[in-house]
Amino acid sequence: MRLTALFALVCSLSPAQLKLNEIQIIGSHNSYHAGISPNEMAALRKSNPAAAEALDYKHPGLTAQLDAGVRQLEIDVFGDTKGGLFADPAGPRLLAKAGLPLDPPYEFRDLMAKPGFKVLHVQDIDYRSNCQPFTGCLAIIRNWSKAHPGHLPLFILVENKDGNSRPDLMVTPEALTAATFDALDAEVRSVFQPADLITPDDVRGSHKTLEEAVLTAGWPALDKARGKVIFLLDQRRVGPLYTQGHPNLEGRVFFTNAEPGHPDAAFIEMNNPLAPDIPALVRKGYLIRTMTDGGPANVKANNGDRRDAGLKSGAQLLSTDYPFHEMAPSGYHVDFPNGIARCNPVLLPKSAQAASGSTDSAKQLAMPKAGGESVVRELQKSCDESKLH
Repeated sequence: MRLTALFALVCSLSPAQLKLNEIQIIGSHNSYHAGISPNEMAALRKSNPAAAEALDYKHPGLTAQLDAGVRQLEIDVFGDTKGGLFADPAGPRLLAKAGLPLDPPYEFRDLMAKPGFKVLHVQDIDYRSNCQPFTGCLAIIRNWSKAHPGHLPLFILVENKDGNSRPDLMVTPEALTAATFDALDAEVRSVFQPADLITPDDVRGSHKTLEEAVLTAGWPALDKARGKVIFLLDQRRVGPLYTQGHPNLEGRVFFTNAEPGHPDAAFIEMNNPLAPDIPALVRKGYLIRTMTDGGPANVKANNGDRRDAGLKSGAQLLSTDYPFHEMAPSGYHVDFPNGIARCNPVLLPKSAQAASGSTDSAKQLAMPKAGGESVVRELQKSCDESKLH
């Protein structure tokens, strides 16, 4: 009778029980990056060839990326509380001083004069973005989300910038403070309604800490996460500022990039896909982001070793400059054999692997724990990749 009951239980379970951390998706690195304008890039190649090579990539608009299947976007922001801090970049002045022809004016120049977070890569040098300001980028994401109800959850990774490697050339950004992150939360909430988001409070529930929640109850079911947006903070160094007065991210919008063992630990960046501890962290329940490309030399050589390691690692968010059909001249890119997402190769149970034909991932699956309860937990998961869209 026990075997019959177990079989009935397994057969009655639906794919809705798959959790949002039990799949893999592809994200774009610096999703806003529109590339350096042609004449400014030519000048940079002469003065700093290595920097020019590293910055020689660009993405289409956010809508086009989402249409193509990108489900994790990365946006870099600079504080600009008074407005105008980045309205007069040095690039055009340097061209004029050198007697070189100017590029077309930056299309968002008027917006740069207004207060609010601005989206750019390197102030004065690599400043052209495909959306502006931060709330404008968020509005594009919101509008796409509303036009595509039931989409896989969107992960928005935000990096707060404050560096200045060339004070003789570049404007000095505003310092990062606790107020910076209060303002960041406020800008997100000015665009998205609470029902549009999955926040740390939603995941923590009644648990004492956020980490306890993800390591025990786990993340929300994927079907309940559809149509939602999840915000992640990129840099670990800003965590202490963001958690001031919010040790478990109470009332916050973003998940921090936290170290295991901390109360706010749920999302972890492991940007080296070769790191051997990624699969173990994935199995524990953490959400992991890794980077697949490995720099210009790898891309030029169409070397997919890091990409393939990332795919096998189980890291849920795979970040690249070359997602799907955004192919490098060498042919390098990152995609899946079928569709825009796939069952997580580390967390995928054997029964679902057999159905999806994922033989490589079967080799990485942890053996089920001893005891009937754990076996049932392994058996009851299912993942239909044809429905991951």
